[in-house]
Amino acid sequence: MSEQRTTAAGGGMETAYGFRQVGKGEKQGLVNEVFHKVAGRYDLMNDLMSAGMHRVWKDAMVTWLNPPKTRPDWRLLDVAGGTGDIAFRIVEASGRNAHATVLDINGSMLSVGRDRADKRGLSAYVDFVEANAEELPFEDNTFDAYTVAFGIRNVPRIDVALQEAYRVLKPGGRIMVLEFSEVTMPGLDKFYDAWSFNAIPRIGDAVTGDGEPYRYLVESIRKFPNQKNFAAMIEGAGFKRVTWRDYSSGIAACHSGWKL
Repeated sequence: MSEQRTTAAGGGMETAYGFRQVGKGEKQGLVNEVFHKVAGRYDLMNDLMSAGMHRVWKDAMVTWLNPPKTRPDWRLLDVAGGTGDIAFRIVEASGRNAHATVLDINGSMLSVGRDRADKRGLSAYVDFVEANAEELPFEDNTFDAYTVAFGIRNVPRIDVALQEAYRVLKPGGRIMVLEFSEVTMPGLDKFYDAWSFNAIPRIGDAVTGDGEPYRYLVESIRKFPNQKNFAAMIEGAGFKRVTWRDYSSGIAACHSGWKL
């Protein structure tokens, strides 16, 4: 499980920032700085870090979501999705009937997403909002689906973000969370650790000139709850029929739940 504990002095709460503990009030600023640094090369680095597999996992997530093609009123909220990768896939899968709102706390990531939407001719179907996943600026019962891909582990208070997801979803709405998870194949876990801790920061340094953000990203994966524990967190926010699918032997997992 991700760690949260009370400090001995002052009674404030700490949370994990990679392998170190920081005050909850500090984490968001540290994470923001990471993504300001990597925004311009974020999608390229995803390809290099996952050998292109992140595309396969995202496509599998969208296929499982199965957005309707006959409902122009169907609304998606994609959280921590600044570059638009998931939102664009879902809009296209709906035959350009769905409308997506991309929410991200990082303006640099959103800037990349807006540019990409313009180039793809999708600006009419996607809007971009700079806001915090823990305080969504939307009314109750607004969206038909809530998605977040490889972003929930960067939220300081994951439980609060999940409660907010439940609040803004309509009755019958669905949450889907794609995230790195716990490898289930013996032997693969050791190879994956070696690749993550040795190769990924070096690739990040070569491509972006700074490997430190990628050290944090690798560490944050190891601090994230495993499949079963994260499913319990989703249920704790009120969702029903919570399940998950492992991708690539658990390197990534997609969780699904319903507001019933």
